[in-house]
Amino acid sequence: MEQVKYIPSKFNALTKTEDGGVIVYNSYTGAIVNFDEKEREEVLTALKRQGSPALDTEVKQALFDNGFIVKDTVDELKRADLLHQTMHRTDMLHLILMTTEQCNFRCRYCYESFAKGKMTDETKSGVKALVKERAGTLDNLHISWFGGEPLLELGIIEELSKEFMAQAEQHNIDYSADVVTNGYFLNRETFEKLLSWNVSQYMVTIDGVQAVHDARRHMIGGQGTFEKIVENLQSLRDVEGDFNMTIRINFDEDNLRETEHLIDFLKEHFANDSRFGVFFRPVGRWGGPNDEEIPTCTHITANKKIWEFTETAMDKGLAMSNMVEGALNPTAAVCYAAKPNAMVIGSDGQLYKCTTVLDEEVNKVGKIQADGTMDLDYDKIASWLLSGEETDTVCQSCFFRPACQGNHCPWYRVVSGERPCPSEKKNIKKVLNLVWKNSLQTVEQ
Repeated sequence: MEQVKYIPSKFNALTKTEDGGVIVYNSYTGAIVNFDEKEREEVLTALKRQGSPALDTEVKQALFDNGFIVKDTVDELKRADLLHQTMHRTDMLHLILMTTEQCNFRCRYCYESFAKGKMTDETKSGVKALVKERAGTLDNLHISWFGGEPLLELGIIEELSKEFMAQAEQHNIDYSADVVTNGYFLNRETFEKLLSWNVSQYMVTIDGVQAVHDARRHMIGGQGTFEKIVENLQSLRDVEGDFNMTIRINFDEDNLRETEHLIDFLKEHFANDSRFGVFFRPVGRWGGPNDEEIPTCTHITANKKIWEFTETAMDKGLAMSNMVEGALNPTAAVCYAAKPNAMVIGSDGQLYKCTTVLDEEVNKVGKIQADGTMDLDYDKIASWLLSGEETDTVCQSCFFRPACQGNHCPWYRVVSGERPCPSEKKNIKKVLNLVWKNSLQTVEQ
């Protein structure tokens, strides 16, 4: 009988730590493990191509248990293919619901047209009927509240949330929700209502200290919004409850040099509270009226600054958004637009795959009816679902394949012809160190 060997997984990434240890990550299992300086050499030896004949130490056993080494009889490419198929699971449903397509802000880089109003009664009925019809087959239901500004129609969130929660209780469904909001209406009273409706994940954008933010993210009439947003966020610190607040900072060449001032400000108000995490992302040109005037950063600058800013913020006691570590899990770096079980529902019942390019014809994939049936254009849907690893041999052989599936942003591939590698993958060594540092800070808090 031929001896089995334990060889390194195809889906590993690793980096050394400041204290001489090593962090190992596997995108198929999602495991991230720190080995100390004493264990480092044994880890590196076990991860060499020739492999190891036995799991004869605790370190090797830990490497095997976390998927960092596998039996040489294992076909990891088939495992990756199978994982890809799990995205077609019918027991999961993710709906991105636009309660309204109006907004009280007029952000300089916004791509939305604000041509439509609040969710119609027909659309609400359709959403309720869809969830009710699917409830008996679901294990997991996730709702993302989106707009426009979704909190303009808090009553719609309440009405639909209560329906979803009732269905979840009746059918033993794991129900969760998040909201993307500008934060202007997110006072403590509203926040506590949202928590009671199972909304536990939040994203609010602040683009700089007051003068910088107000020039970029102001009211329809030009009035500033910074003070109100900060006041709201500060009021939430005393709320007991399990929630994650991502403070997103969008940057371009205009506010690039001011971002560290914002980090210092956020430090004073949100340091040492792991529920508030920062998330830095570059501004893009997504079809808005001001696109030609937006001084976007180059890809090189953007990828560099995301993690420079994140590290600076963490060094000052701020937490990193849980979205970063979340993106390292299997299939978690795949955009919802590329997932078969996810759909965007506009306020008038129009169905989309992507919330960004709403006016693109290929993104208008159908209509939901009042009885919950969905009239779908499967040719359009296919262009969102089948643009990744199926035809890209580089994606197929990538260590990050299980997390990304070549579909981190299917629209980017469509318009550019290039593979949409996420920033986390491009900077994996830096990201792993930041994830580990963030976990240590969280424990200390």
